Amino acid sequence: MTSAFTDPAPADRLERAAAALTAHNFAVEILDDAAAARARVRDLIPAGASVFTGASETLRLSGIEDDITTSGRYDAIKGRTRGMDRETSAREIWATIGSPDVIVGSVAAVTETGSLVAGSASGGQLPGYAGGAGQAIWIVGAQKVVPDLATALRRVEEHCLPLENNRAMTAYGQPSALNRILVLNAEPQPGRGTVLLLREAIGF
Repeated sequence: MTSAFTDPAPADRLERAAAALTAHNFAVEILDDAAAARARVRDLIPAGASVFTGASETLRLSGIEDDITTSGRYDAIKGRTRGMDRETSAREIWATIGSPDVIVGSVAAVTETGSLVAGSASGGQLPGYAGGAGQAIWIVGAQKVVPDLATALRRVEEHCLPLENNRAMTAYGQPSALNRILVLNAEPQPGRGTVLLLREAIGF
């Protein structure tokens, strides 16, 4: 595990990434820590909105996952789909999680050239990230900032996948896999996607 993928990026690199993302039509805020992001997410999501949360250590560790799924303030899609049969209702589940009012999650890397990179085994969060959700919010720890797309892809494979494998084995009793990778180079709908870029490291 290289320190290049675990150490928080310094302020100048955060600013470069934020400026590049802004130029690509993402709304970007640099925040001090996960607590600030947690409060900001509450401000950004209207009460009653349907919200899907991608599987994310960042959301779990920050408390954002609990806020969304247990507060009763939102229509939490995970709770709504949890009881649905994965075989007979598969298409309905995908339609529901793919087009919520809001999707909240994280990404594996953000580049100083203004791209977001997400990896997934199931791909459940990717349709919402790509445009299916009316609003997308990503909370990104400072250790995920990398110089370019090539380094971002290397971070996904060499750093994130082994950690996610360990998590999946503990949570589900089976390993993860890098079955799908999504690269967001820009946001066609200006302001639809918000990146909360933290000064601290959190998540993978």
